[in-house]
Amino acid sequence: MSSTDKIQAEAVCCDSCGIAEVDDIELKNCDACDLVRYCSDKCQEDHRPKHEAICKKRAAELRDEILFRQPESSHRGDCPICFLPLPIDEMKSTLMVCCSKTICNGCDYANQMREFE
Repeated sequence: MSSTDKIQAEAVCCDSCGIAEVDDIELKNCDACDLVRYCSDKCQEDHRPKHEAICKKRAAELRDEILFRQPESSHRGDCPICFLPLPIDEMKSTLMVCCSKTICNGCDYANQMREFE
């Protein structure tokens, strides 16, 4: 059995008791990490001590992916300094007269603070 076949076989079996997913048995994914599947709540409870550390790590990775996902670029483009998308609201960005570029207010504020140093 190749490693691919083994992964596919594991994907359709309960991680606690090993029962295969068939027409009358539907396996449910772990709610937190989606890495393992169980045939019943009892199997999930029995397997929890073995799975808990991996589950917490994967759940944290999933939360980080959601939290730190960069927003899509707006139609106004990106700030040429920080490369974050410029806000749609034009009041939250500044046109620099020296170079005719629009920058976000965060970079404008940082620039003003550097001027006072």
